[in-house]
Amino acid sequence: MHLKPLVHWIASSVFTLSTSVAALFLTFTLSLFSCSPDRIKQTDQLRQEMNDKKIKRITNIELTETVDAWGEQIVLVAQNELTGKLKAGGSTAALCQLEQLPKTAALAKRYALTIDLLGAQDVQNTRLSPKEREVLDAYLYNAEKKLSQQSNIQRIADTLYIYNAVVPADNIICKTCFGDQKEPLAVWRLAFTKREVIRRMNGKKKYSWFPPRKPTAGRFELVRRPQSQFC
Repeated sequence: MHLKPLVHWIASSVFTLSTSVAALFLTFTLSLFSCSPDRIKQTDQLRQEMNDKKIKRITNIELTETVDAWGEQIVLVAQNELTGKLKAGGSTAALCQLEQLPKTAALAKRYALTIDLLGAQDVQNTRLSPKEREVLDAYLYNAEKKLSQQSNIQRIADTLYIYNAVVPADNIICKTCFGDQKEPLAVWRLAFTKREVIRRMNGKKKYSWFPPRKPTAGRFELVRRPQSQFC
C-alpha cells in the first residue's frame, strides 16, 4: 500500500479546511467593524427595550416622590428662563407659547416630557382629562379667593403623571401671558410618562439631575370649588 499519496491528500485537506475557517473568521471580524450607524443605533434600541422589560422594583410612592422632585426643579428652570426672556423684551407671542426657551426645551427632551403653560380658559379645555380640569378649576377658585396655591401631582390611567405648579400672581408671566383674563392665572403642566420616569430612575447616573425628595405633608391638597363637576 502506498502511504505517500494518502498522507499528501490528508495534508492538503487539512490545509484547505484551515484556510476556509480563517476566511470565515476574517469575514465575521470585518462585518463587526463595518457596522453602519443605523445598525449600531438599532442595537442600542434593542438593548434599551430589553432593559425596559426587566422587573423594576419601584413603588408608586417612589414614582410620586421622583416626579415631585423633578417637576419642582424643572419648573424652577423654565420659570426663571421665561421670566428673564420676557423682561429682556423678547417676543411675547412666542415666549408665552414656550418657544425660544432652549434650557426648557433641553429639559423636556432629556426627561421625555411635555411642558405647557395653562390659563383660566383651560378649565374648559376638553383635551385635558376631567381630573386635570378639576384641579385647574381648584387653582382658579383659590386665585379668586386669594388662597395659597400648592403644587399637585395627578396619576392619569396609570401611564401618565401630571405635575402642576402655579406661577405667582405678581410674576411678569401672569401679567404678560394671561393679563387679559378676568382672573390672571398661569399654571405649569408637566406631563411625565410613567415608563420614561422608571427608565431614568433605573439609570440615575445618566439621567437624574435632580435627587428625589419626600413631599411635605399636605403638599397636594387643594381647596375645590363647591359643587364643581367635570365629565
